[in-house]
Amino acid sequence: MDNKKFDLNSLIGFFLIGAVLLWMLYYNQDETTEVKEVGTPEKQESVEAVTPQNEIIPNTPTSANDSLGIAQAKEKLGAFGYSSTLPSAKENITTLENEVLALKISNKGGQIVEAKLKQFKTYDSLPIYIIKDGNGSLNLNFTTQDNRSIATEDMFFEPSISEDGSSLSMKLKVSENDYLEYYYELKPDDYMFDFAIRSNGLSDVIQKGNIQLDWKLKAYRHAKSISYENKYTEIKWEYEDGKDDYTGQGDTAEENSKQISWIAFKQHFFNSILLTDAPFESAKFVSKNLVQDEEVDTTFTKEFWASVPLQLKGGEFNETMDWYYGPTDFKVLKSYDRNIEEVVPLGWGIFGWINQYFIMPFFNLLSGFLPAGIAIIFLTISVKLLLSPVQYKQYVSQAKMKVLKPEINELNEKYKDNAMKKQQETMKLYSKAGASPMAGCLPALMQIPVFYALFNFFPSAFGIRQKGFLWADDLSSYDVIAELPFNIPFYGDHVSLFPILASIAIFIYMTMTTGQSMQQSQPGMPNMKFIMYLSPLFMLVFFNNFASGLSLYYLTSNLITIGIMLVIKNFIIDEDRIHAKIQENKKKPKKQNKFSRKMQEMMEQAEEQKKAKK
Repeated sequence: MDNKKFDLNSLIGFFLIGAVLLWMLYYNQDETTEVKEVGTPEKQESVEAVTPQNEIIPNTPTSANDSLGIAQAKEKLGAFGYSSTLPSAKENITTLENEVLALKISNKGGQIVEAKLKQFKTYDSLPIYIIKDGNGSLNLNFTTQDNRSIATEDMFFEPSISEDGSSLSMKLKVSENDYLEYYYELKPDDYMFDFAIRSNGLSDVIQKGNIQLDWKLKAYRHAKSISYENKYTEIKWEYEDGKDDYTGQGDTAEENSKQISWIAFKQHFFNSILLTDAPFESAKFVSKNLVQDEEVDTTFTKEFWASVPLQLKGGEFNETMDWYYGPTDFKVLKSYDRNIEEVVPLGWGIFGWINQYFIMPFFNLLSGFLPAGIAIIFLTISVKLLLSPVQYKQYVSQAKMKVLKPEINELNEKYKDNAMKKQQETMKLYSKAGASPMAGCLPALMQIPVFYALFNFFPSAFGIRQKGFLWADDLSSYDVIAELPFNIPFYGDHVSLFPILASIAIFIYMTMTTGQSMQQSQPGMPNMKFIMYLSPLFMLVFFNNFASGLSLYYLTSNLITIGIMLVIKNFIIDEDRIHAKIQENKKKPKKQNKFSRKMQEMMEQAEEQKKAKK
């Protein structure tokens, strides 16, 4: 995964994880296309005499044999004036649908004016529409040989639907046999459908340059939290044979790219993706944030625009594409083998690999026979058990440092006026005892990829959408136990219980591990007692609007961590035995490695130079 940009969600996650980790570390111390022909004339069966279901029958306009009408139309639109003299020159709608998708296509502009996902509902039980009531458009801009500017969204196409109702040809005619065509074909039970732009007999009608395909969409709100949904709503695209990029979360973002394989107008849990068999040479992307005030009940989240220059092939249009209107479900997207699963934000690098090859398959297995909430708990338990050997080493190191604490305090007091000597003697003590403040760092660092992978997984898990657990009615959104009569900045206008419980669990864990033994922070070091209180506070405030499934994970994780810690400390680790072993290690001659020996020599030389200066 290339050119990934961190959003606010990621920064908050890293801060929370980093804060907890920082406390843990401190305490341990003391990423040839084949062009297919879609909808060839042989596959099409003209049934213009058949009226499709839901089609609006237009009134009959000026006859094509009316020479005056043709002359007037050509005066205005040139060769394309012929289309306005046909019976189809009044707006009507044709419906194409299969088991999962329903499309309504207007002959005005030849474009989709309604796209409904038949198997999904919004947070308030309304149908999921990708396109409806003019929020989306597809327009082809070009110039004719007589220098007339044509915008297809204002022109009337002639529809022709196949006998089985699965494919539709929309033709913008300049004569009976010469035309510009948009072709749509649905397959059974499939979110992806064929789309093509092609022409016949237009090589002497259209200028070769300045041809622009403009695709626009205002993304409908589908989730309870518009601000949370908006964080995962953006334009993404694949370019240069496998790389991907996106516009980000700014109020207005503009990007340019080359060799585009697909363009996705991505929403949190639903997608509009335009794929091309032969890469677009270039494209311009513009994203505008429409959520200016989170307290306002906004209809749309973002406004998207993709502008793609097209090139004629032999003087004609011949663009073979596919369109996907469907869920942002990794498994569904992956099944197309077009790399469009990259729209799912699983995290970059190792975090994405952990999610894709371990966490996601295991969670899908669990959720296949368990309710979503129970599956999250079992996933959390499994992760904690998998990491328990690492945590055991961390706790052993912590116990060793606790045993050595009195002796370290003595050295600190004895050499309080000589920092260099104090450091030398402390290192000697660690070496003799077989302990090291760094011994607990590696185990803690090894847990970061898993923690952050899970932080990315739950907001992207389509499987938990609208799945309830306990008092939460949707694990992909926040839970509510109380509505507030006002809005608190950063917190919201409601109270979520899962973040509260998770914050309490974090605080208890930190208190138990730190207790009264927390040492005073050294000069230049962060105040760890402050972090101990700050981390639960961040969890409480910022996770109030996050997916309750994520808060459920953190709650379960911290409860298990507390349990493991108690078992290890009370039944596994014997501090007296560790103390005795340390004393034995002190008596044995300790052979230093080259690095340790060199470091000690350098410190001794520095000490001698300091004395000489005095």
